[in-house]
Amino acid sequence: MVRIWNSKTGLLKMGKPVKTTAPEALGLDRLDTPIGVALLVTDEDGVLCALDWEDYEPRMRQLLRLQHGDVVLKERPAPREMRSALSAYFNGELDTLRAVKWRLAGTSFQRKVWTALAKIPPGTTMSYGALAAQLGSPKAMRAVGHANGANPISVVIPCHRLIGADGSLVKYGGGLHRKRWLLAHEGVVLKDSLQRPAG
Repeated sequence: MVRIWNSKTGLLKMGKPVKTTAPEALGLDRLDTPIGVALLVTDEDGVLCALDWEDYEPRMRQLLRLQHGDVVLKERPAPREMRSALSAYFNGELDTLRAVKWRLAGTSFQRKVWTALAKIPPGTTMSYGALAAQLGSPKAMRAVGHANGANPISVVIPCHRLIGADGSLVKYGGGLHRKRWLLAHEGVVLKDSLQRPAG
């Protein structure tokens, strides 16, 4: 038995201990890519839960905490098939990302946005407004932007394919230099004025 304080009545009473669940244990692996070391987070079934960049690890951990609650990351190799598919993508075989199994947490709206992102084919882009309209919420551009920014599975859920209505790159959680590289790698031709870093 534990003592439970009731703040409304100011009384202390005895109650059963609250069951706490252990933090979810996820595997953490690293993959060298042309644009930096990718962090691969997988569940116990080898399904991808997060893909972010080594220099953005604190952001990745925060997204995992927000979407999965308490998690413990333990060094564990990602499945060979996943590593092969990702390596093949970075070597120019753009359709190999379809072979990567992933699972998402997040809100229902976030999952709706992320699922729609996964359907944008390599070599194409879409504006935030166009995606909002496709989802039946044409005025939800900002909400789409926030959901895009909270995407835990970079590259595989291609948040880099969302751009501004004027063709500008806008933002990217892994840095605009990576967004530029990923889009160019997929064959997207960017306007010269929009490729240069802001200075």
